[in-house]
Order: sequence, then structure tokens, then C-alpha cells
Amino acid sequence: MLRKRYSCGILTVPACAAAGFRRVYESAEREVKGLAEQAAGKTSIIRGKPILKWAGGKTQMLHDLLPKVPVSYGRYIEPFFGGGALFFALQPEDAVIADSNPELINVYRQVADHPDEVIRRLMRYKNTKEIFYRVRSQAWEALPQAEAAARTLFLNRTCFNGLYRVNRRGEFNVPYGKYVNPRICDPDALYAASRALKKAEILCGDYFSVLERYAREGDFVFLDPPYLPVSEYADFKRYTKEQFYEEDHIELSKLIMRLHERGCHIILTNSNHPLVHELYAQFSIDVVSTKRFISCRGSSRRGEDVIVTIPPGRRTLPRPAPEPLPRQVALYPPTRFMGSKRKLLPEIWSVASQFQADTVVDLFAGSGVVGYMFKAQGKSVVSNDYMAMSAVFAKAMIENNSVLLPMEEAKELLIRSREPDHFVADTFRGLYYSDEENDLIDVLRANIAAVRDPYRHAIAMTALIRACTKKRPRGIFTYTGERYNDGRKDLQKTLAQQFLEAVEAVNRAVFDNGKQNRARHGDAMELRVDEADLVYIDPPYYSPLSDNEYVRRYHFVEGLARDWQGVEIQQHTQTKKFQSYPTPFSTRSGAADAFDRLFRKFADSILLVSYSSNSLPARDEMVAMLSKYKRHVEVIPVEYRYSFGNQGEARTHRNAVQEYLFTGY
Repeated sequence: MLRKRYSCGILTVPACAAAGFRRVYESAEREVKGLAEQAAGKTSIIRGKPILKWAGGKTQMLHDLLPKVPVSYGRYIEPFFGGGALFFALQPEDAVIADSNPELINVYRQVADHPDEVIRRLMRYKNTKEIFYRVRSQAWEALPQAEAAARTLFLNRTCFNGLYRVNRRGEFNVPYGKYVNPRICDPDALYAASRALKKAEILCGDYFSVLERYAREGDFVFLDPPYLPVSEYADFKRYTKEQFYEEDHIELSKLIMRLHERGCHIILTNSNHPLVHELYAQFSIDVVSTKRFISCRGSSRRGEDVIVTIPPGRRTLPRPAPEPLPRQVALYPPTRFMGSKRKLLPEIWSVASQFQADTVVDLFAGSGVVGYMFKAQGKSVVSNDYMAMSAVFAKAMIENNSVLLPMEEAKELLIRSREPDHFVADTFRGLYYSDEENDLIDVLRANIAAVRDPYRHAIAMTALIRACTKKRPRGIFTYTGERYNDGRKDLQKTLAQQFLEAVEAVNRAVFDNGKQNRARHGDAMELRVDEADLVYIDPPYYSPLSDNEYVRRYHFVEGLARDWQGVEIQQHTQTKKFQSYPTPFSTRSGAADAFDRLFRKFADSILLVSYSSNSLPARDEMVAMLSKYKRHVEVIPVEYRYSFGNQGEARTHRNAVQEYLFTGY
């Protein structure tokens, strides 16, 4: 036997067999040519048939999906393509299909552009265990693209259950399927698929990038992401290349809401999981029984899927052009307060200015900057918050029209004139500040307590809170020590310097707008006001991804404002925090109920509500609740980017959101 060896397709053979393989190759060439001519001449072609077996494929759900497809739409977009059952059933004239799996995308590109070559190579494969494992051992990236596509199709047809699974090195590792006579090459189906795929733009990429770039008003978007992991689907996750966790599904839901608002028709499939019902409660959700073909356990082979049908959202009003704000607004001392609306003031005013309103209630004042802006616009303002520190800010700069704290008096507050109680020094030693700084805080506490004028007292306490916040890396108290000390200039100043600078800043912010303004400290649900032409509502935002506990972040300075009266410090905690205030906005159902109660409470006022696209209740649910009490409801979306700790410069889609301004009148 000759030792020279030849390569033919995926087999390496002795030279004496080469002639036989050449005859097979030439026969395949003739057969492919005839098949291509035959397919080109057909008047009716195979439709609706995926070319790959795919775990989680939607062929069995087509009878449920097809009736939900819009009668007319612009472009078909499917970013989790997989087997593409719905695409092949619809055969859209204009489509964008995508997947994050480059091997899969190579198959569809090659079938679209070079079906003859893929079929020619695919016809050489034989269904034997030896050939299967030899082919499986190949690195698809190292092969010619048409050969790589044929390899993927061969393995898909002959491996166990047609699964796609790779190990940590990215190597396909599904075992041989032991099927007696699998149909490795189906030329009719491949040519039909080629015709459909030629009409599509085929992309390899992340779903987020694809949808943000291509989805437009009137398009139909079909989403079949990796399913949520519930018990009966425990095996499913192992058989998908892309891993999706609960937080990924939450991020997807936020994008879906933006597409809904953009005017897209959307259908989403997923497992019958509670989170799906929570995220899409305002839309139509149908539960359908399905078979699972990927589980070894008979008891796991039946399950329930859901189909979420999301129609195009109502068009939002164009955002009014922001008007210049009075210069006075810029004098409000900036804070790093969570949820501060300082950057959104022009948008808030551009909406509010369209209404005749003399009295404005800022129901959840927070940093106080919105109420201050309304004061600068000549409104009579009622500023309310359940946080004592927020009420102190409002007392000093909103309710206060004329009283200043002279700098000489401010300097005297830094001098020990009476023996302090050493509460901060004893309770928080070694946690947030040096011993010297803790002693100074106790001195300031004692001296401020003796200030009788309520507005000077509020100015001094505001200055102390600001000084403590600015001397704290990140301005929060959820950790101890100096781990986030980035060397900012504020951190290098002494606490005494920070206090005096804060007094100056607050003094500059004091002005008289000729109206009576009031600061209130209490529950928004229980606030009583004699007159409220416009009520601005900016409550804690509820999101499954993050908490809205202001006390946890600011417990130390909130304690300063309250002098720790009426709270119990949790001594077992490292940060020595105290129990957060109860709020209905800590759960989804609680937030929805609280909004409804507030809308009913202030039904006679113009309502202006700030809320985020990544929070719940979602946009349409908010509109529905407002519509119960208001004849006209409008939504203005504002592009916004939140800063998370020191990640403010990170340009990721997780902190890029839309801030909604809901208006009811």
C-alpha cells in the first residue's frame, strides 16, 4: 500500500482509495448542479422549515405564534436567532437576523451566499461514530467558511438531540447521537433557506446593539432569549452557548419598553416564570404547553412557555425645548444626593411652565433642588420629605427668605463653649472620620443645638451635613474606612474648612421670592396642604436590580439632622446604621398602590411625576393609573445617564435610561 495520503473533505485516506473518492466527489458535483437547477425551476418551494435542529426552537409553537404576528410591519428583526423557525415560516422580504454565536451565524451566511458549496461538502459526510468524533475534534474557525458551515450542519444532524453545547474552551462537546439514518443533507430545505436568507441582513452580535441600531417604528421584533432558569428547565441552560441570568432578563425588559415606546411590534417567548409575569404584567401573556426535547428525564419533557405580545406604544409628545433657568438656581449648593434632579431642571420647568400654577408642592424633596427651582420661578413652594436632612435643607433655603448665618457666628460654632455629649466620638469611633473630626462634630452638634433662631439653626445644620458628606469618599455611609479615597480636593480640606465653606454657600442661596414658602418633614401620604396648584412627585424608584434605601446610604447625616432621636442604632452592624424608614416604594405592588393613592389624593391638582424607564411600575401602567384621575395624560421621555458610585463615566447600557415626565391635567 502506498504511504502517500490525500485529504478529501473531512477524511484522510490512503492513495489507493483516492480514485474512488474522486469519483464520489465528481458525482456529488453533478448531483449538486442538478439539484440547483431543479430548485431554481420550481414554482413552489419548501417554506417554513429550519435547517438546524435547535434546543428551544419554536417550530412546535408556530401555531400559537403566527396568529399574533402583525398583519403588516416594516422590517422583521430577530436578534436571538437560533433555529429561526418563525423567520423561515414568515419568509419576510426585509429582515435583520442576528445571534451572538459566530459559528451559527457562519452557517446562515454560507447557506445564504454559497448553498451549492455547502451542499457539495455536506454530501461527503457519512453517519459513523468514527467520522463524527473526527469531525467534532476539528476547530471550525480553522476551516474554510463553507466547510465550517457543512461541519456544523453535519454535527447538528448526527449529535445527541441536535444540541449545541461547548466546553469552557469553546469546543463543541455533544456526544454522537447513534441515529440509524439521519438526513444529513436536505438540498431542498437548504435552497429554500438560501432564498429566504438572501433577503436578510445577517449579523453576529449582542442583542442590545442590534436592536438599538436597527429597530424602528413599525418594525416587528421577535425575541426568543435563553429562558429563565426554573426547576423543570434546569437542563436547558447547559445547552445554550449564551448564558442569561435574571438580571439579564431585567435589562432586556428595559430595552423592550424602549422599543415599545419607539413604536415596534414585539413578541417575546420565555418560560412560565414569575419574573416574566412581573416584568410584562401590563401586556398580554399567553401560557402554552410545550414539549422539552433536551431533558433526559421523562418528567421534565413537558413544560409551559409564555408568549408576551407587546403592541406598539402610543407616541410620546416631543420634548419641549428647555427654557433658561434664573441665575438664582445655580446658587443652590450642589449635592451628591441619590436621585437628585439637578440635571433635569430645564426639562422639568419646560413642562411645568406650560401650566398656570401659583402654589407648587414638592412631595419628595430629596436634595431640595426642584423646590428651590420653583421658588426661583416665583412660586409659593411647599417642600416635603420623610428624611429629616431634606427637611433641614428646605428650611434653610426654601422656607427661609432672608435670614443669614453671619460668618463670625459660624466660626464661634467651631469653638468648644459647652461640654458635648461625645455621642459621635463614642458611637462611630474609627468608622468614618478621625477622632479629632468626631470630636469637632460633637462640638458643632452641641453649639448648633443652642442656636435659637430656626433658620440660623437650619443653615448651621445644613452646613454640618454638607461638610460631613463632602469629607466622605463617595458621600455615602454604606461602608467604613477610606477605601474609596481618590484624593479629591474636598477630602484634603479639614472638616472645619468644609463647614465654613458650606455656611457661605447656603447664605448665598438664601433669597426672598416674595412668597410664603414652607418646609415640611413627614409622610407624603399624610401631608395636608390648603392649596396645591401643581404637585411634583419624585418618589424612591423601585427596581428589581437595586434598592432605594436612602437611610442605608445617608444614615449618619440623617442621624445628625435628627440628633438620633426616635431611631435605634443597630449596634450589630459594621456601619452602625439604624432601621430604614418604612416606605411603600420598596416593592413593586407597594409602589403601584402608593402611586394610585397619591394620584387620588391630589386629583384636583396638576400632577407632574418623575420616574425612570428602568423602574416599576412601567410606563404604560403609570399612564393607566394617571388616566383614572386625569382627562389628559402626557409622557415626555428624557434621555438620561445615572452615575453609579465611581462608574459615572462608564458608558454601558445598564445606566443609560430614559427619565419619564408624566403629566396629568
